[in-house]
Amino acid sequence: MKRPFTLNEARAAGVTTKVLRGKSWRRIGPSLYRWAGLEDDTLQFLQAWHRRLPEAFFMGLSSAWLHGLDVDPRHPVEVFVPLSSGVRSRPGLVVHRRAAADAATARGLPATTLAQTFADLRRRLQPRESLVLADEALRLGLGRFDNLAEPAESPMETRLRWLLIKAGLPRPEVQVNLSFGRADLFFRGAQLVIEYDGGNHRDRLRDDNRRQNELLRAGYALLRYTASDVYQTPERTVTQVRQALRVSGTAPPAGARSA
Repeated sequence: MKRPFTLNEARAAGVTTKVLRGKSWRRIGPSLYRWAGLEDDTLQFLQAWHRRLPEAFFMGLSSAWLHGLDVDPRHPVEVFVPLSSGVRSRPGLVVHRRAAADAATARGLPATTLAQTFADLRRRLQPRESLVLADEALRLGLGRFDNLAEPAESPMETRLRWLLIKAGLPRPEVQVNLSFGRADLFFRGAQLVIEYDGGNHRDRLRDDNRRQNELLRAGYALLRYTASDVYQTPERTVTQVRQALRVSGTAPPAGARSA
């Protein structure tokens, strides 16, 4: 009742499969269960998988979470096992086979190193989403795993920055302290501040408006964007930033790509 457990552990404790089908227990994976009153805990969930598959190493997003990144490590759990292993993928579990891989211990569990984890994820994630994780890793002090990585405060700030960079605009500075607060993105030559307004913008609207007024009075240009600007109207967003840079004389030539 204190942690998730395997079917073999239940049988050893005298708990039958019939009992486990009752309302007091929850099946959380193949041959994995927990007491219905136990609070869901991701680390305990992965620890249970480790007891179920002691020869396996966590990889992919499961490994990324163990190293401290804010990702979903459970849907599915992802591991690698030796080439000779008979463990197979099943609903909720993806199994890879490898002769060897860079391995480490993260939160007490065997996993690929963070460098190996990023190498694996880059093969399947969109470059934008890989950069989201690289930015977070840099902000958390875990290392630099992408040449474009910056310590962005949120995934959507990274996605906005990626949109501008891929459009050939100069790389903005990230999380820059100005006289009136911190800028999410900043083009110093143009004195242009780019802000991403997330879900909590409405809660801090008054403070944001005051800060915006101070920035404009100090001679800064300011553009604000939301998720819909990034996902639904990316061309318009890029055009607006490019025009603001052009006014300052710092826009790149037409067709130029950012380094």
